[in-house]
Amino acid sequence: MVRRTRALKGNTPVIESSGSWKSLTMAGLIMFTPKGSLPRVVFRIQHGSMDSHDFIDLLKDVKVEMKGRKLLLVWDGLLAHRSKTVRGYIQSQKRWLRVERYPAYAPELNPVELLWSPMIIRRSFRRIRNNTLLLKNCLRKAGVLS
Repeated sequence: MVRRTRALKGNTPVIESSGSWKSLTMAGLIMFTPKGSLPRVVFRIQHGSMDSHDFIDLLKDVKVEMKGRKLLLVWDGLLAHRSKTVRGYIQSQKRWLRVERYPAYAPELNPVELLWSPMIIRRSFRRIRNNTLLLKNCLRKAGVLS
């Protein structure tokens, strides 16, 4: 989302943030039967960004969850998902795993993407709701309080 703001010409405003994908990453998938029943979420949270090896580890965990059943995984186009290492692993797992891609830039088609915002927002509000020091510091940083 892009917003307009005011600043002196040549002084682009910068909003500092203590949290981002660089500090914590979550990856997951919703597993369900071909008829859409028995949905469940499998996810992983880790510090730092996830690389190809982390996604392969997640797929290995999913394989255990599948208990010998086959899986059609519909995945977004994240670079780590398309790496040579991940493609090689997927090729070696053809007996149980088939991968298709979502169209580029179509998070609205990915049901897992619809989980992240409400999950993160609820957790964040619970954490900050009564943190008066954090709230006052936000007001100070914005220049509302001195």
